[in-house]
Amino acid sequence: MGIIRKLVSQTAVYGLSSIFGRFLNYLLVPLVTYHFSAMEYGVVSEFYAYAGFFSVLLLFGFETGYFRFRDKQNTDKDTAYSTALIFVVLVNICFFLAILAVNSRLSPALHYAQHPEYVLYFTVILTLDAVASIPFARLRAENKALRFAGIKIFEILITVLLSLFFIIYWPRLYTEYPDFWISKLYRPEIGIGYVFIANLAASICKFALLSPQLLSIRWGFNHQLFARMWRYSLPMVFIGFTGIIDEMLGRVLLKHLLPYDEPTNLQMLGIYSACYKLSILMSLFIQAFRYAAEPFFFAYADKNDARPVYAKVLKYFVIFCMFIFLLVTLYIDFFKYFLGKDFRAGLNVVPILLLANLFLGIYVNLSIWYKLTDKTALGAVVSLLGAILTVALNVYWIPRWGYEGSAWATLSCYSSMAVLSYLLGRKFYPVNYDVIRVLTYIGLGVDLYLGQQLLLQKVNMASWVSASVLMALYLLTVALFEMRTRNHSVPLFEKEG
Repeated sequence: MGIIRKLVSQTAVYGLSSIFGRFLNYLLVPLVTYHFSAMEYGVVSEFYAYAGFFSVLLLFGFETGYFRFRDKQNTDKDTAYSTALIFVVLVNICFFLAILAVNSRLSPALHYAQHPEYVLYFTVILTLDAVASIPFARLRAENKALRFAGIKIFEILITVLLSLFFIIYWPRLYTEYPDFWISKLYRPEIGIGYVFIANLAASICKFALLSPQLLSIRWGFNHQLFARMWRYSLPMVFIGFTGIIDEMLGRVLLKHLLPYDEPTNLQMLGIYSACYKLSILMSLFIQAFRYAAEPFFFAYADKNDARPVYAKVLKYFVIFCMFIFLLVTLYIDFFKYFLGKDFRAGLNVVPILLLANLFLGIYVNLSIWYKLTDKTALGAVVSLLGAILTVALNVYWIPRWGYEGSAWATLSCYSSMAVLSYLLGRKFYPVNYDVIRVLTYIGLGVDLYLGQQLLLQKVNMASWVSASVLMALYLLTVALFEMRTRNHSVPLFEKEG
């Protein structure tokens, strides 16, 4: 349990910082949804969906490649770091120059001929963020979680403060004090574009704070090491790219597949994207876990008890994720006020998206089999199949069910990938996961949520009362199961496999 406590402590550092930082960022949701229309918010959602695809492509999987090869025998850590960094910098310089050259044609193709600056803003943001990923990976590998977290929080704080200034304070100055020098700089026609500008300024500040990791190294480029990293990392591009397809494609396709006019489709996209934000607690925990777990899995792989530890990690991961699921779904009458009134029509997709993120987290745990056995190409096949399923289901379900179809497609994709990854892991890197216990906890959480829906239909009571009772029931049940397992040599459920 000692090594699990270490993983928990690392996850807590990343998690608390991510929660605090994302909470600040989360304040942008009511800020934007109360000050802009659903159609305008749809514009933001569309660009962030595009950004997700390019953020994977511009990194080429070298973040994970760096983790894999920095601890290899006969490999210098500084050389591994500088080799990865130089390659990513060159890729992103080429990307920036290419977009700069074609933007006059690209912006009209995206139906933003009146705002070509949107594309340029995101090009710079993507370039800075991709290059920054390698220094961030080095901080994680060196267990410098506090510095990592501090820079992330600072970036989000700058984003929030500038967004508040651009959206609330500056327009007020422009209206009430038009002769003030700073008021004369405000341009109302930019509108939602100020959200992009705030993000750009924050990315520049983050990049500046990472300058010690960018400059204070022993530079070198090892061609043989690069070839090994390239072979290992290239499949990670497909894995990451298909992962973004699974997460973002539905939001991109909504604009084109919904059977309405373009403004209405953008409105629906804005509603769905805003409701997607209510799964933020699950996403935060998975992100924090990922930050801590990826270097942990590689560093601990050679230990004799590695596989039993990995099995315990998955079980505790699911326990906490189902707690988050119940926290949001049982208390949805509280969380809905984070959205503007016009955006609450899509609240019915929140439980579906939370479960989808749960299975994504399970897949992250199970994916150690291809990372530790260097079978990243086979891992890419799993991701590719998930992406194909996502595309097919979105194309089929969105015209029929609207954004609910996209939510169900996301859940179907992630759950299928988790199952397939588990089956392949049994062959290439068997881990004795407590499958029955994991499925029991998932089923328990879903049953409690459905039970509350039936209870509120038949009994006139405050939703927070039923939520508190059912949450206590979940925690008590988990505690009893885990205590019984710990106190008896034979588990409550026989372990699968």
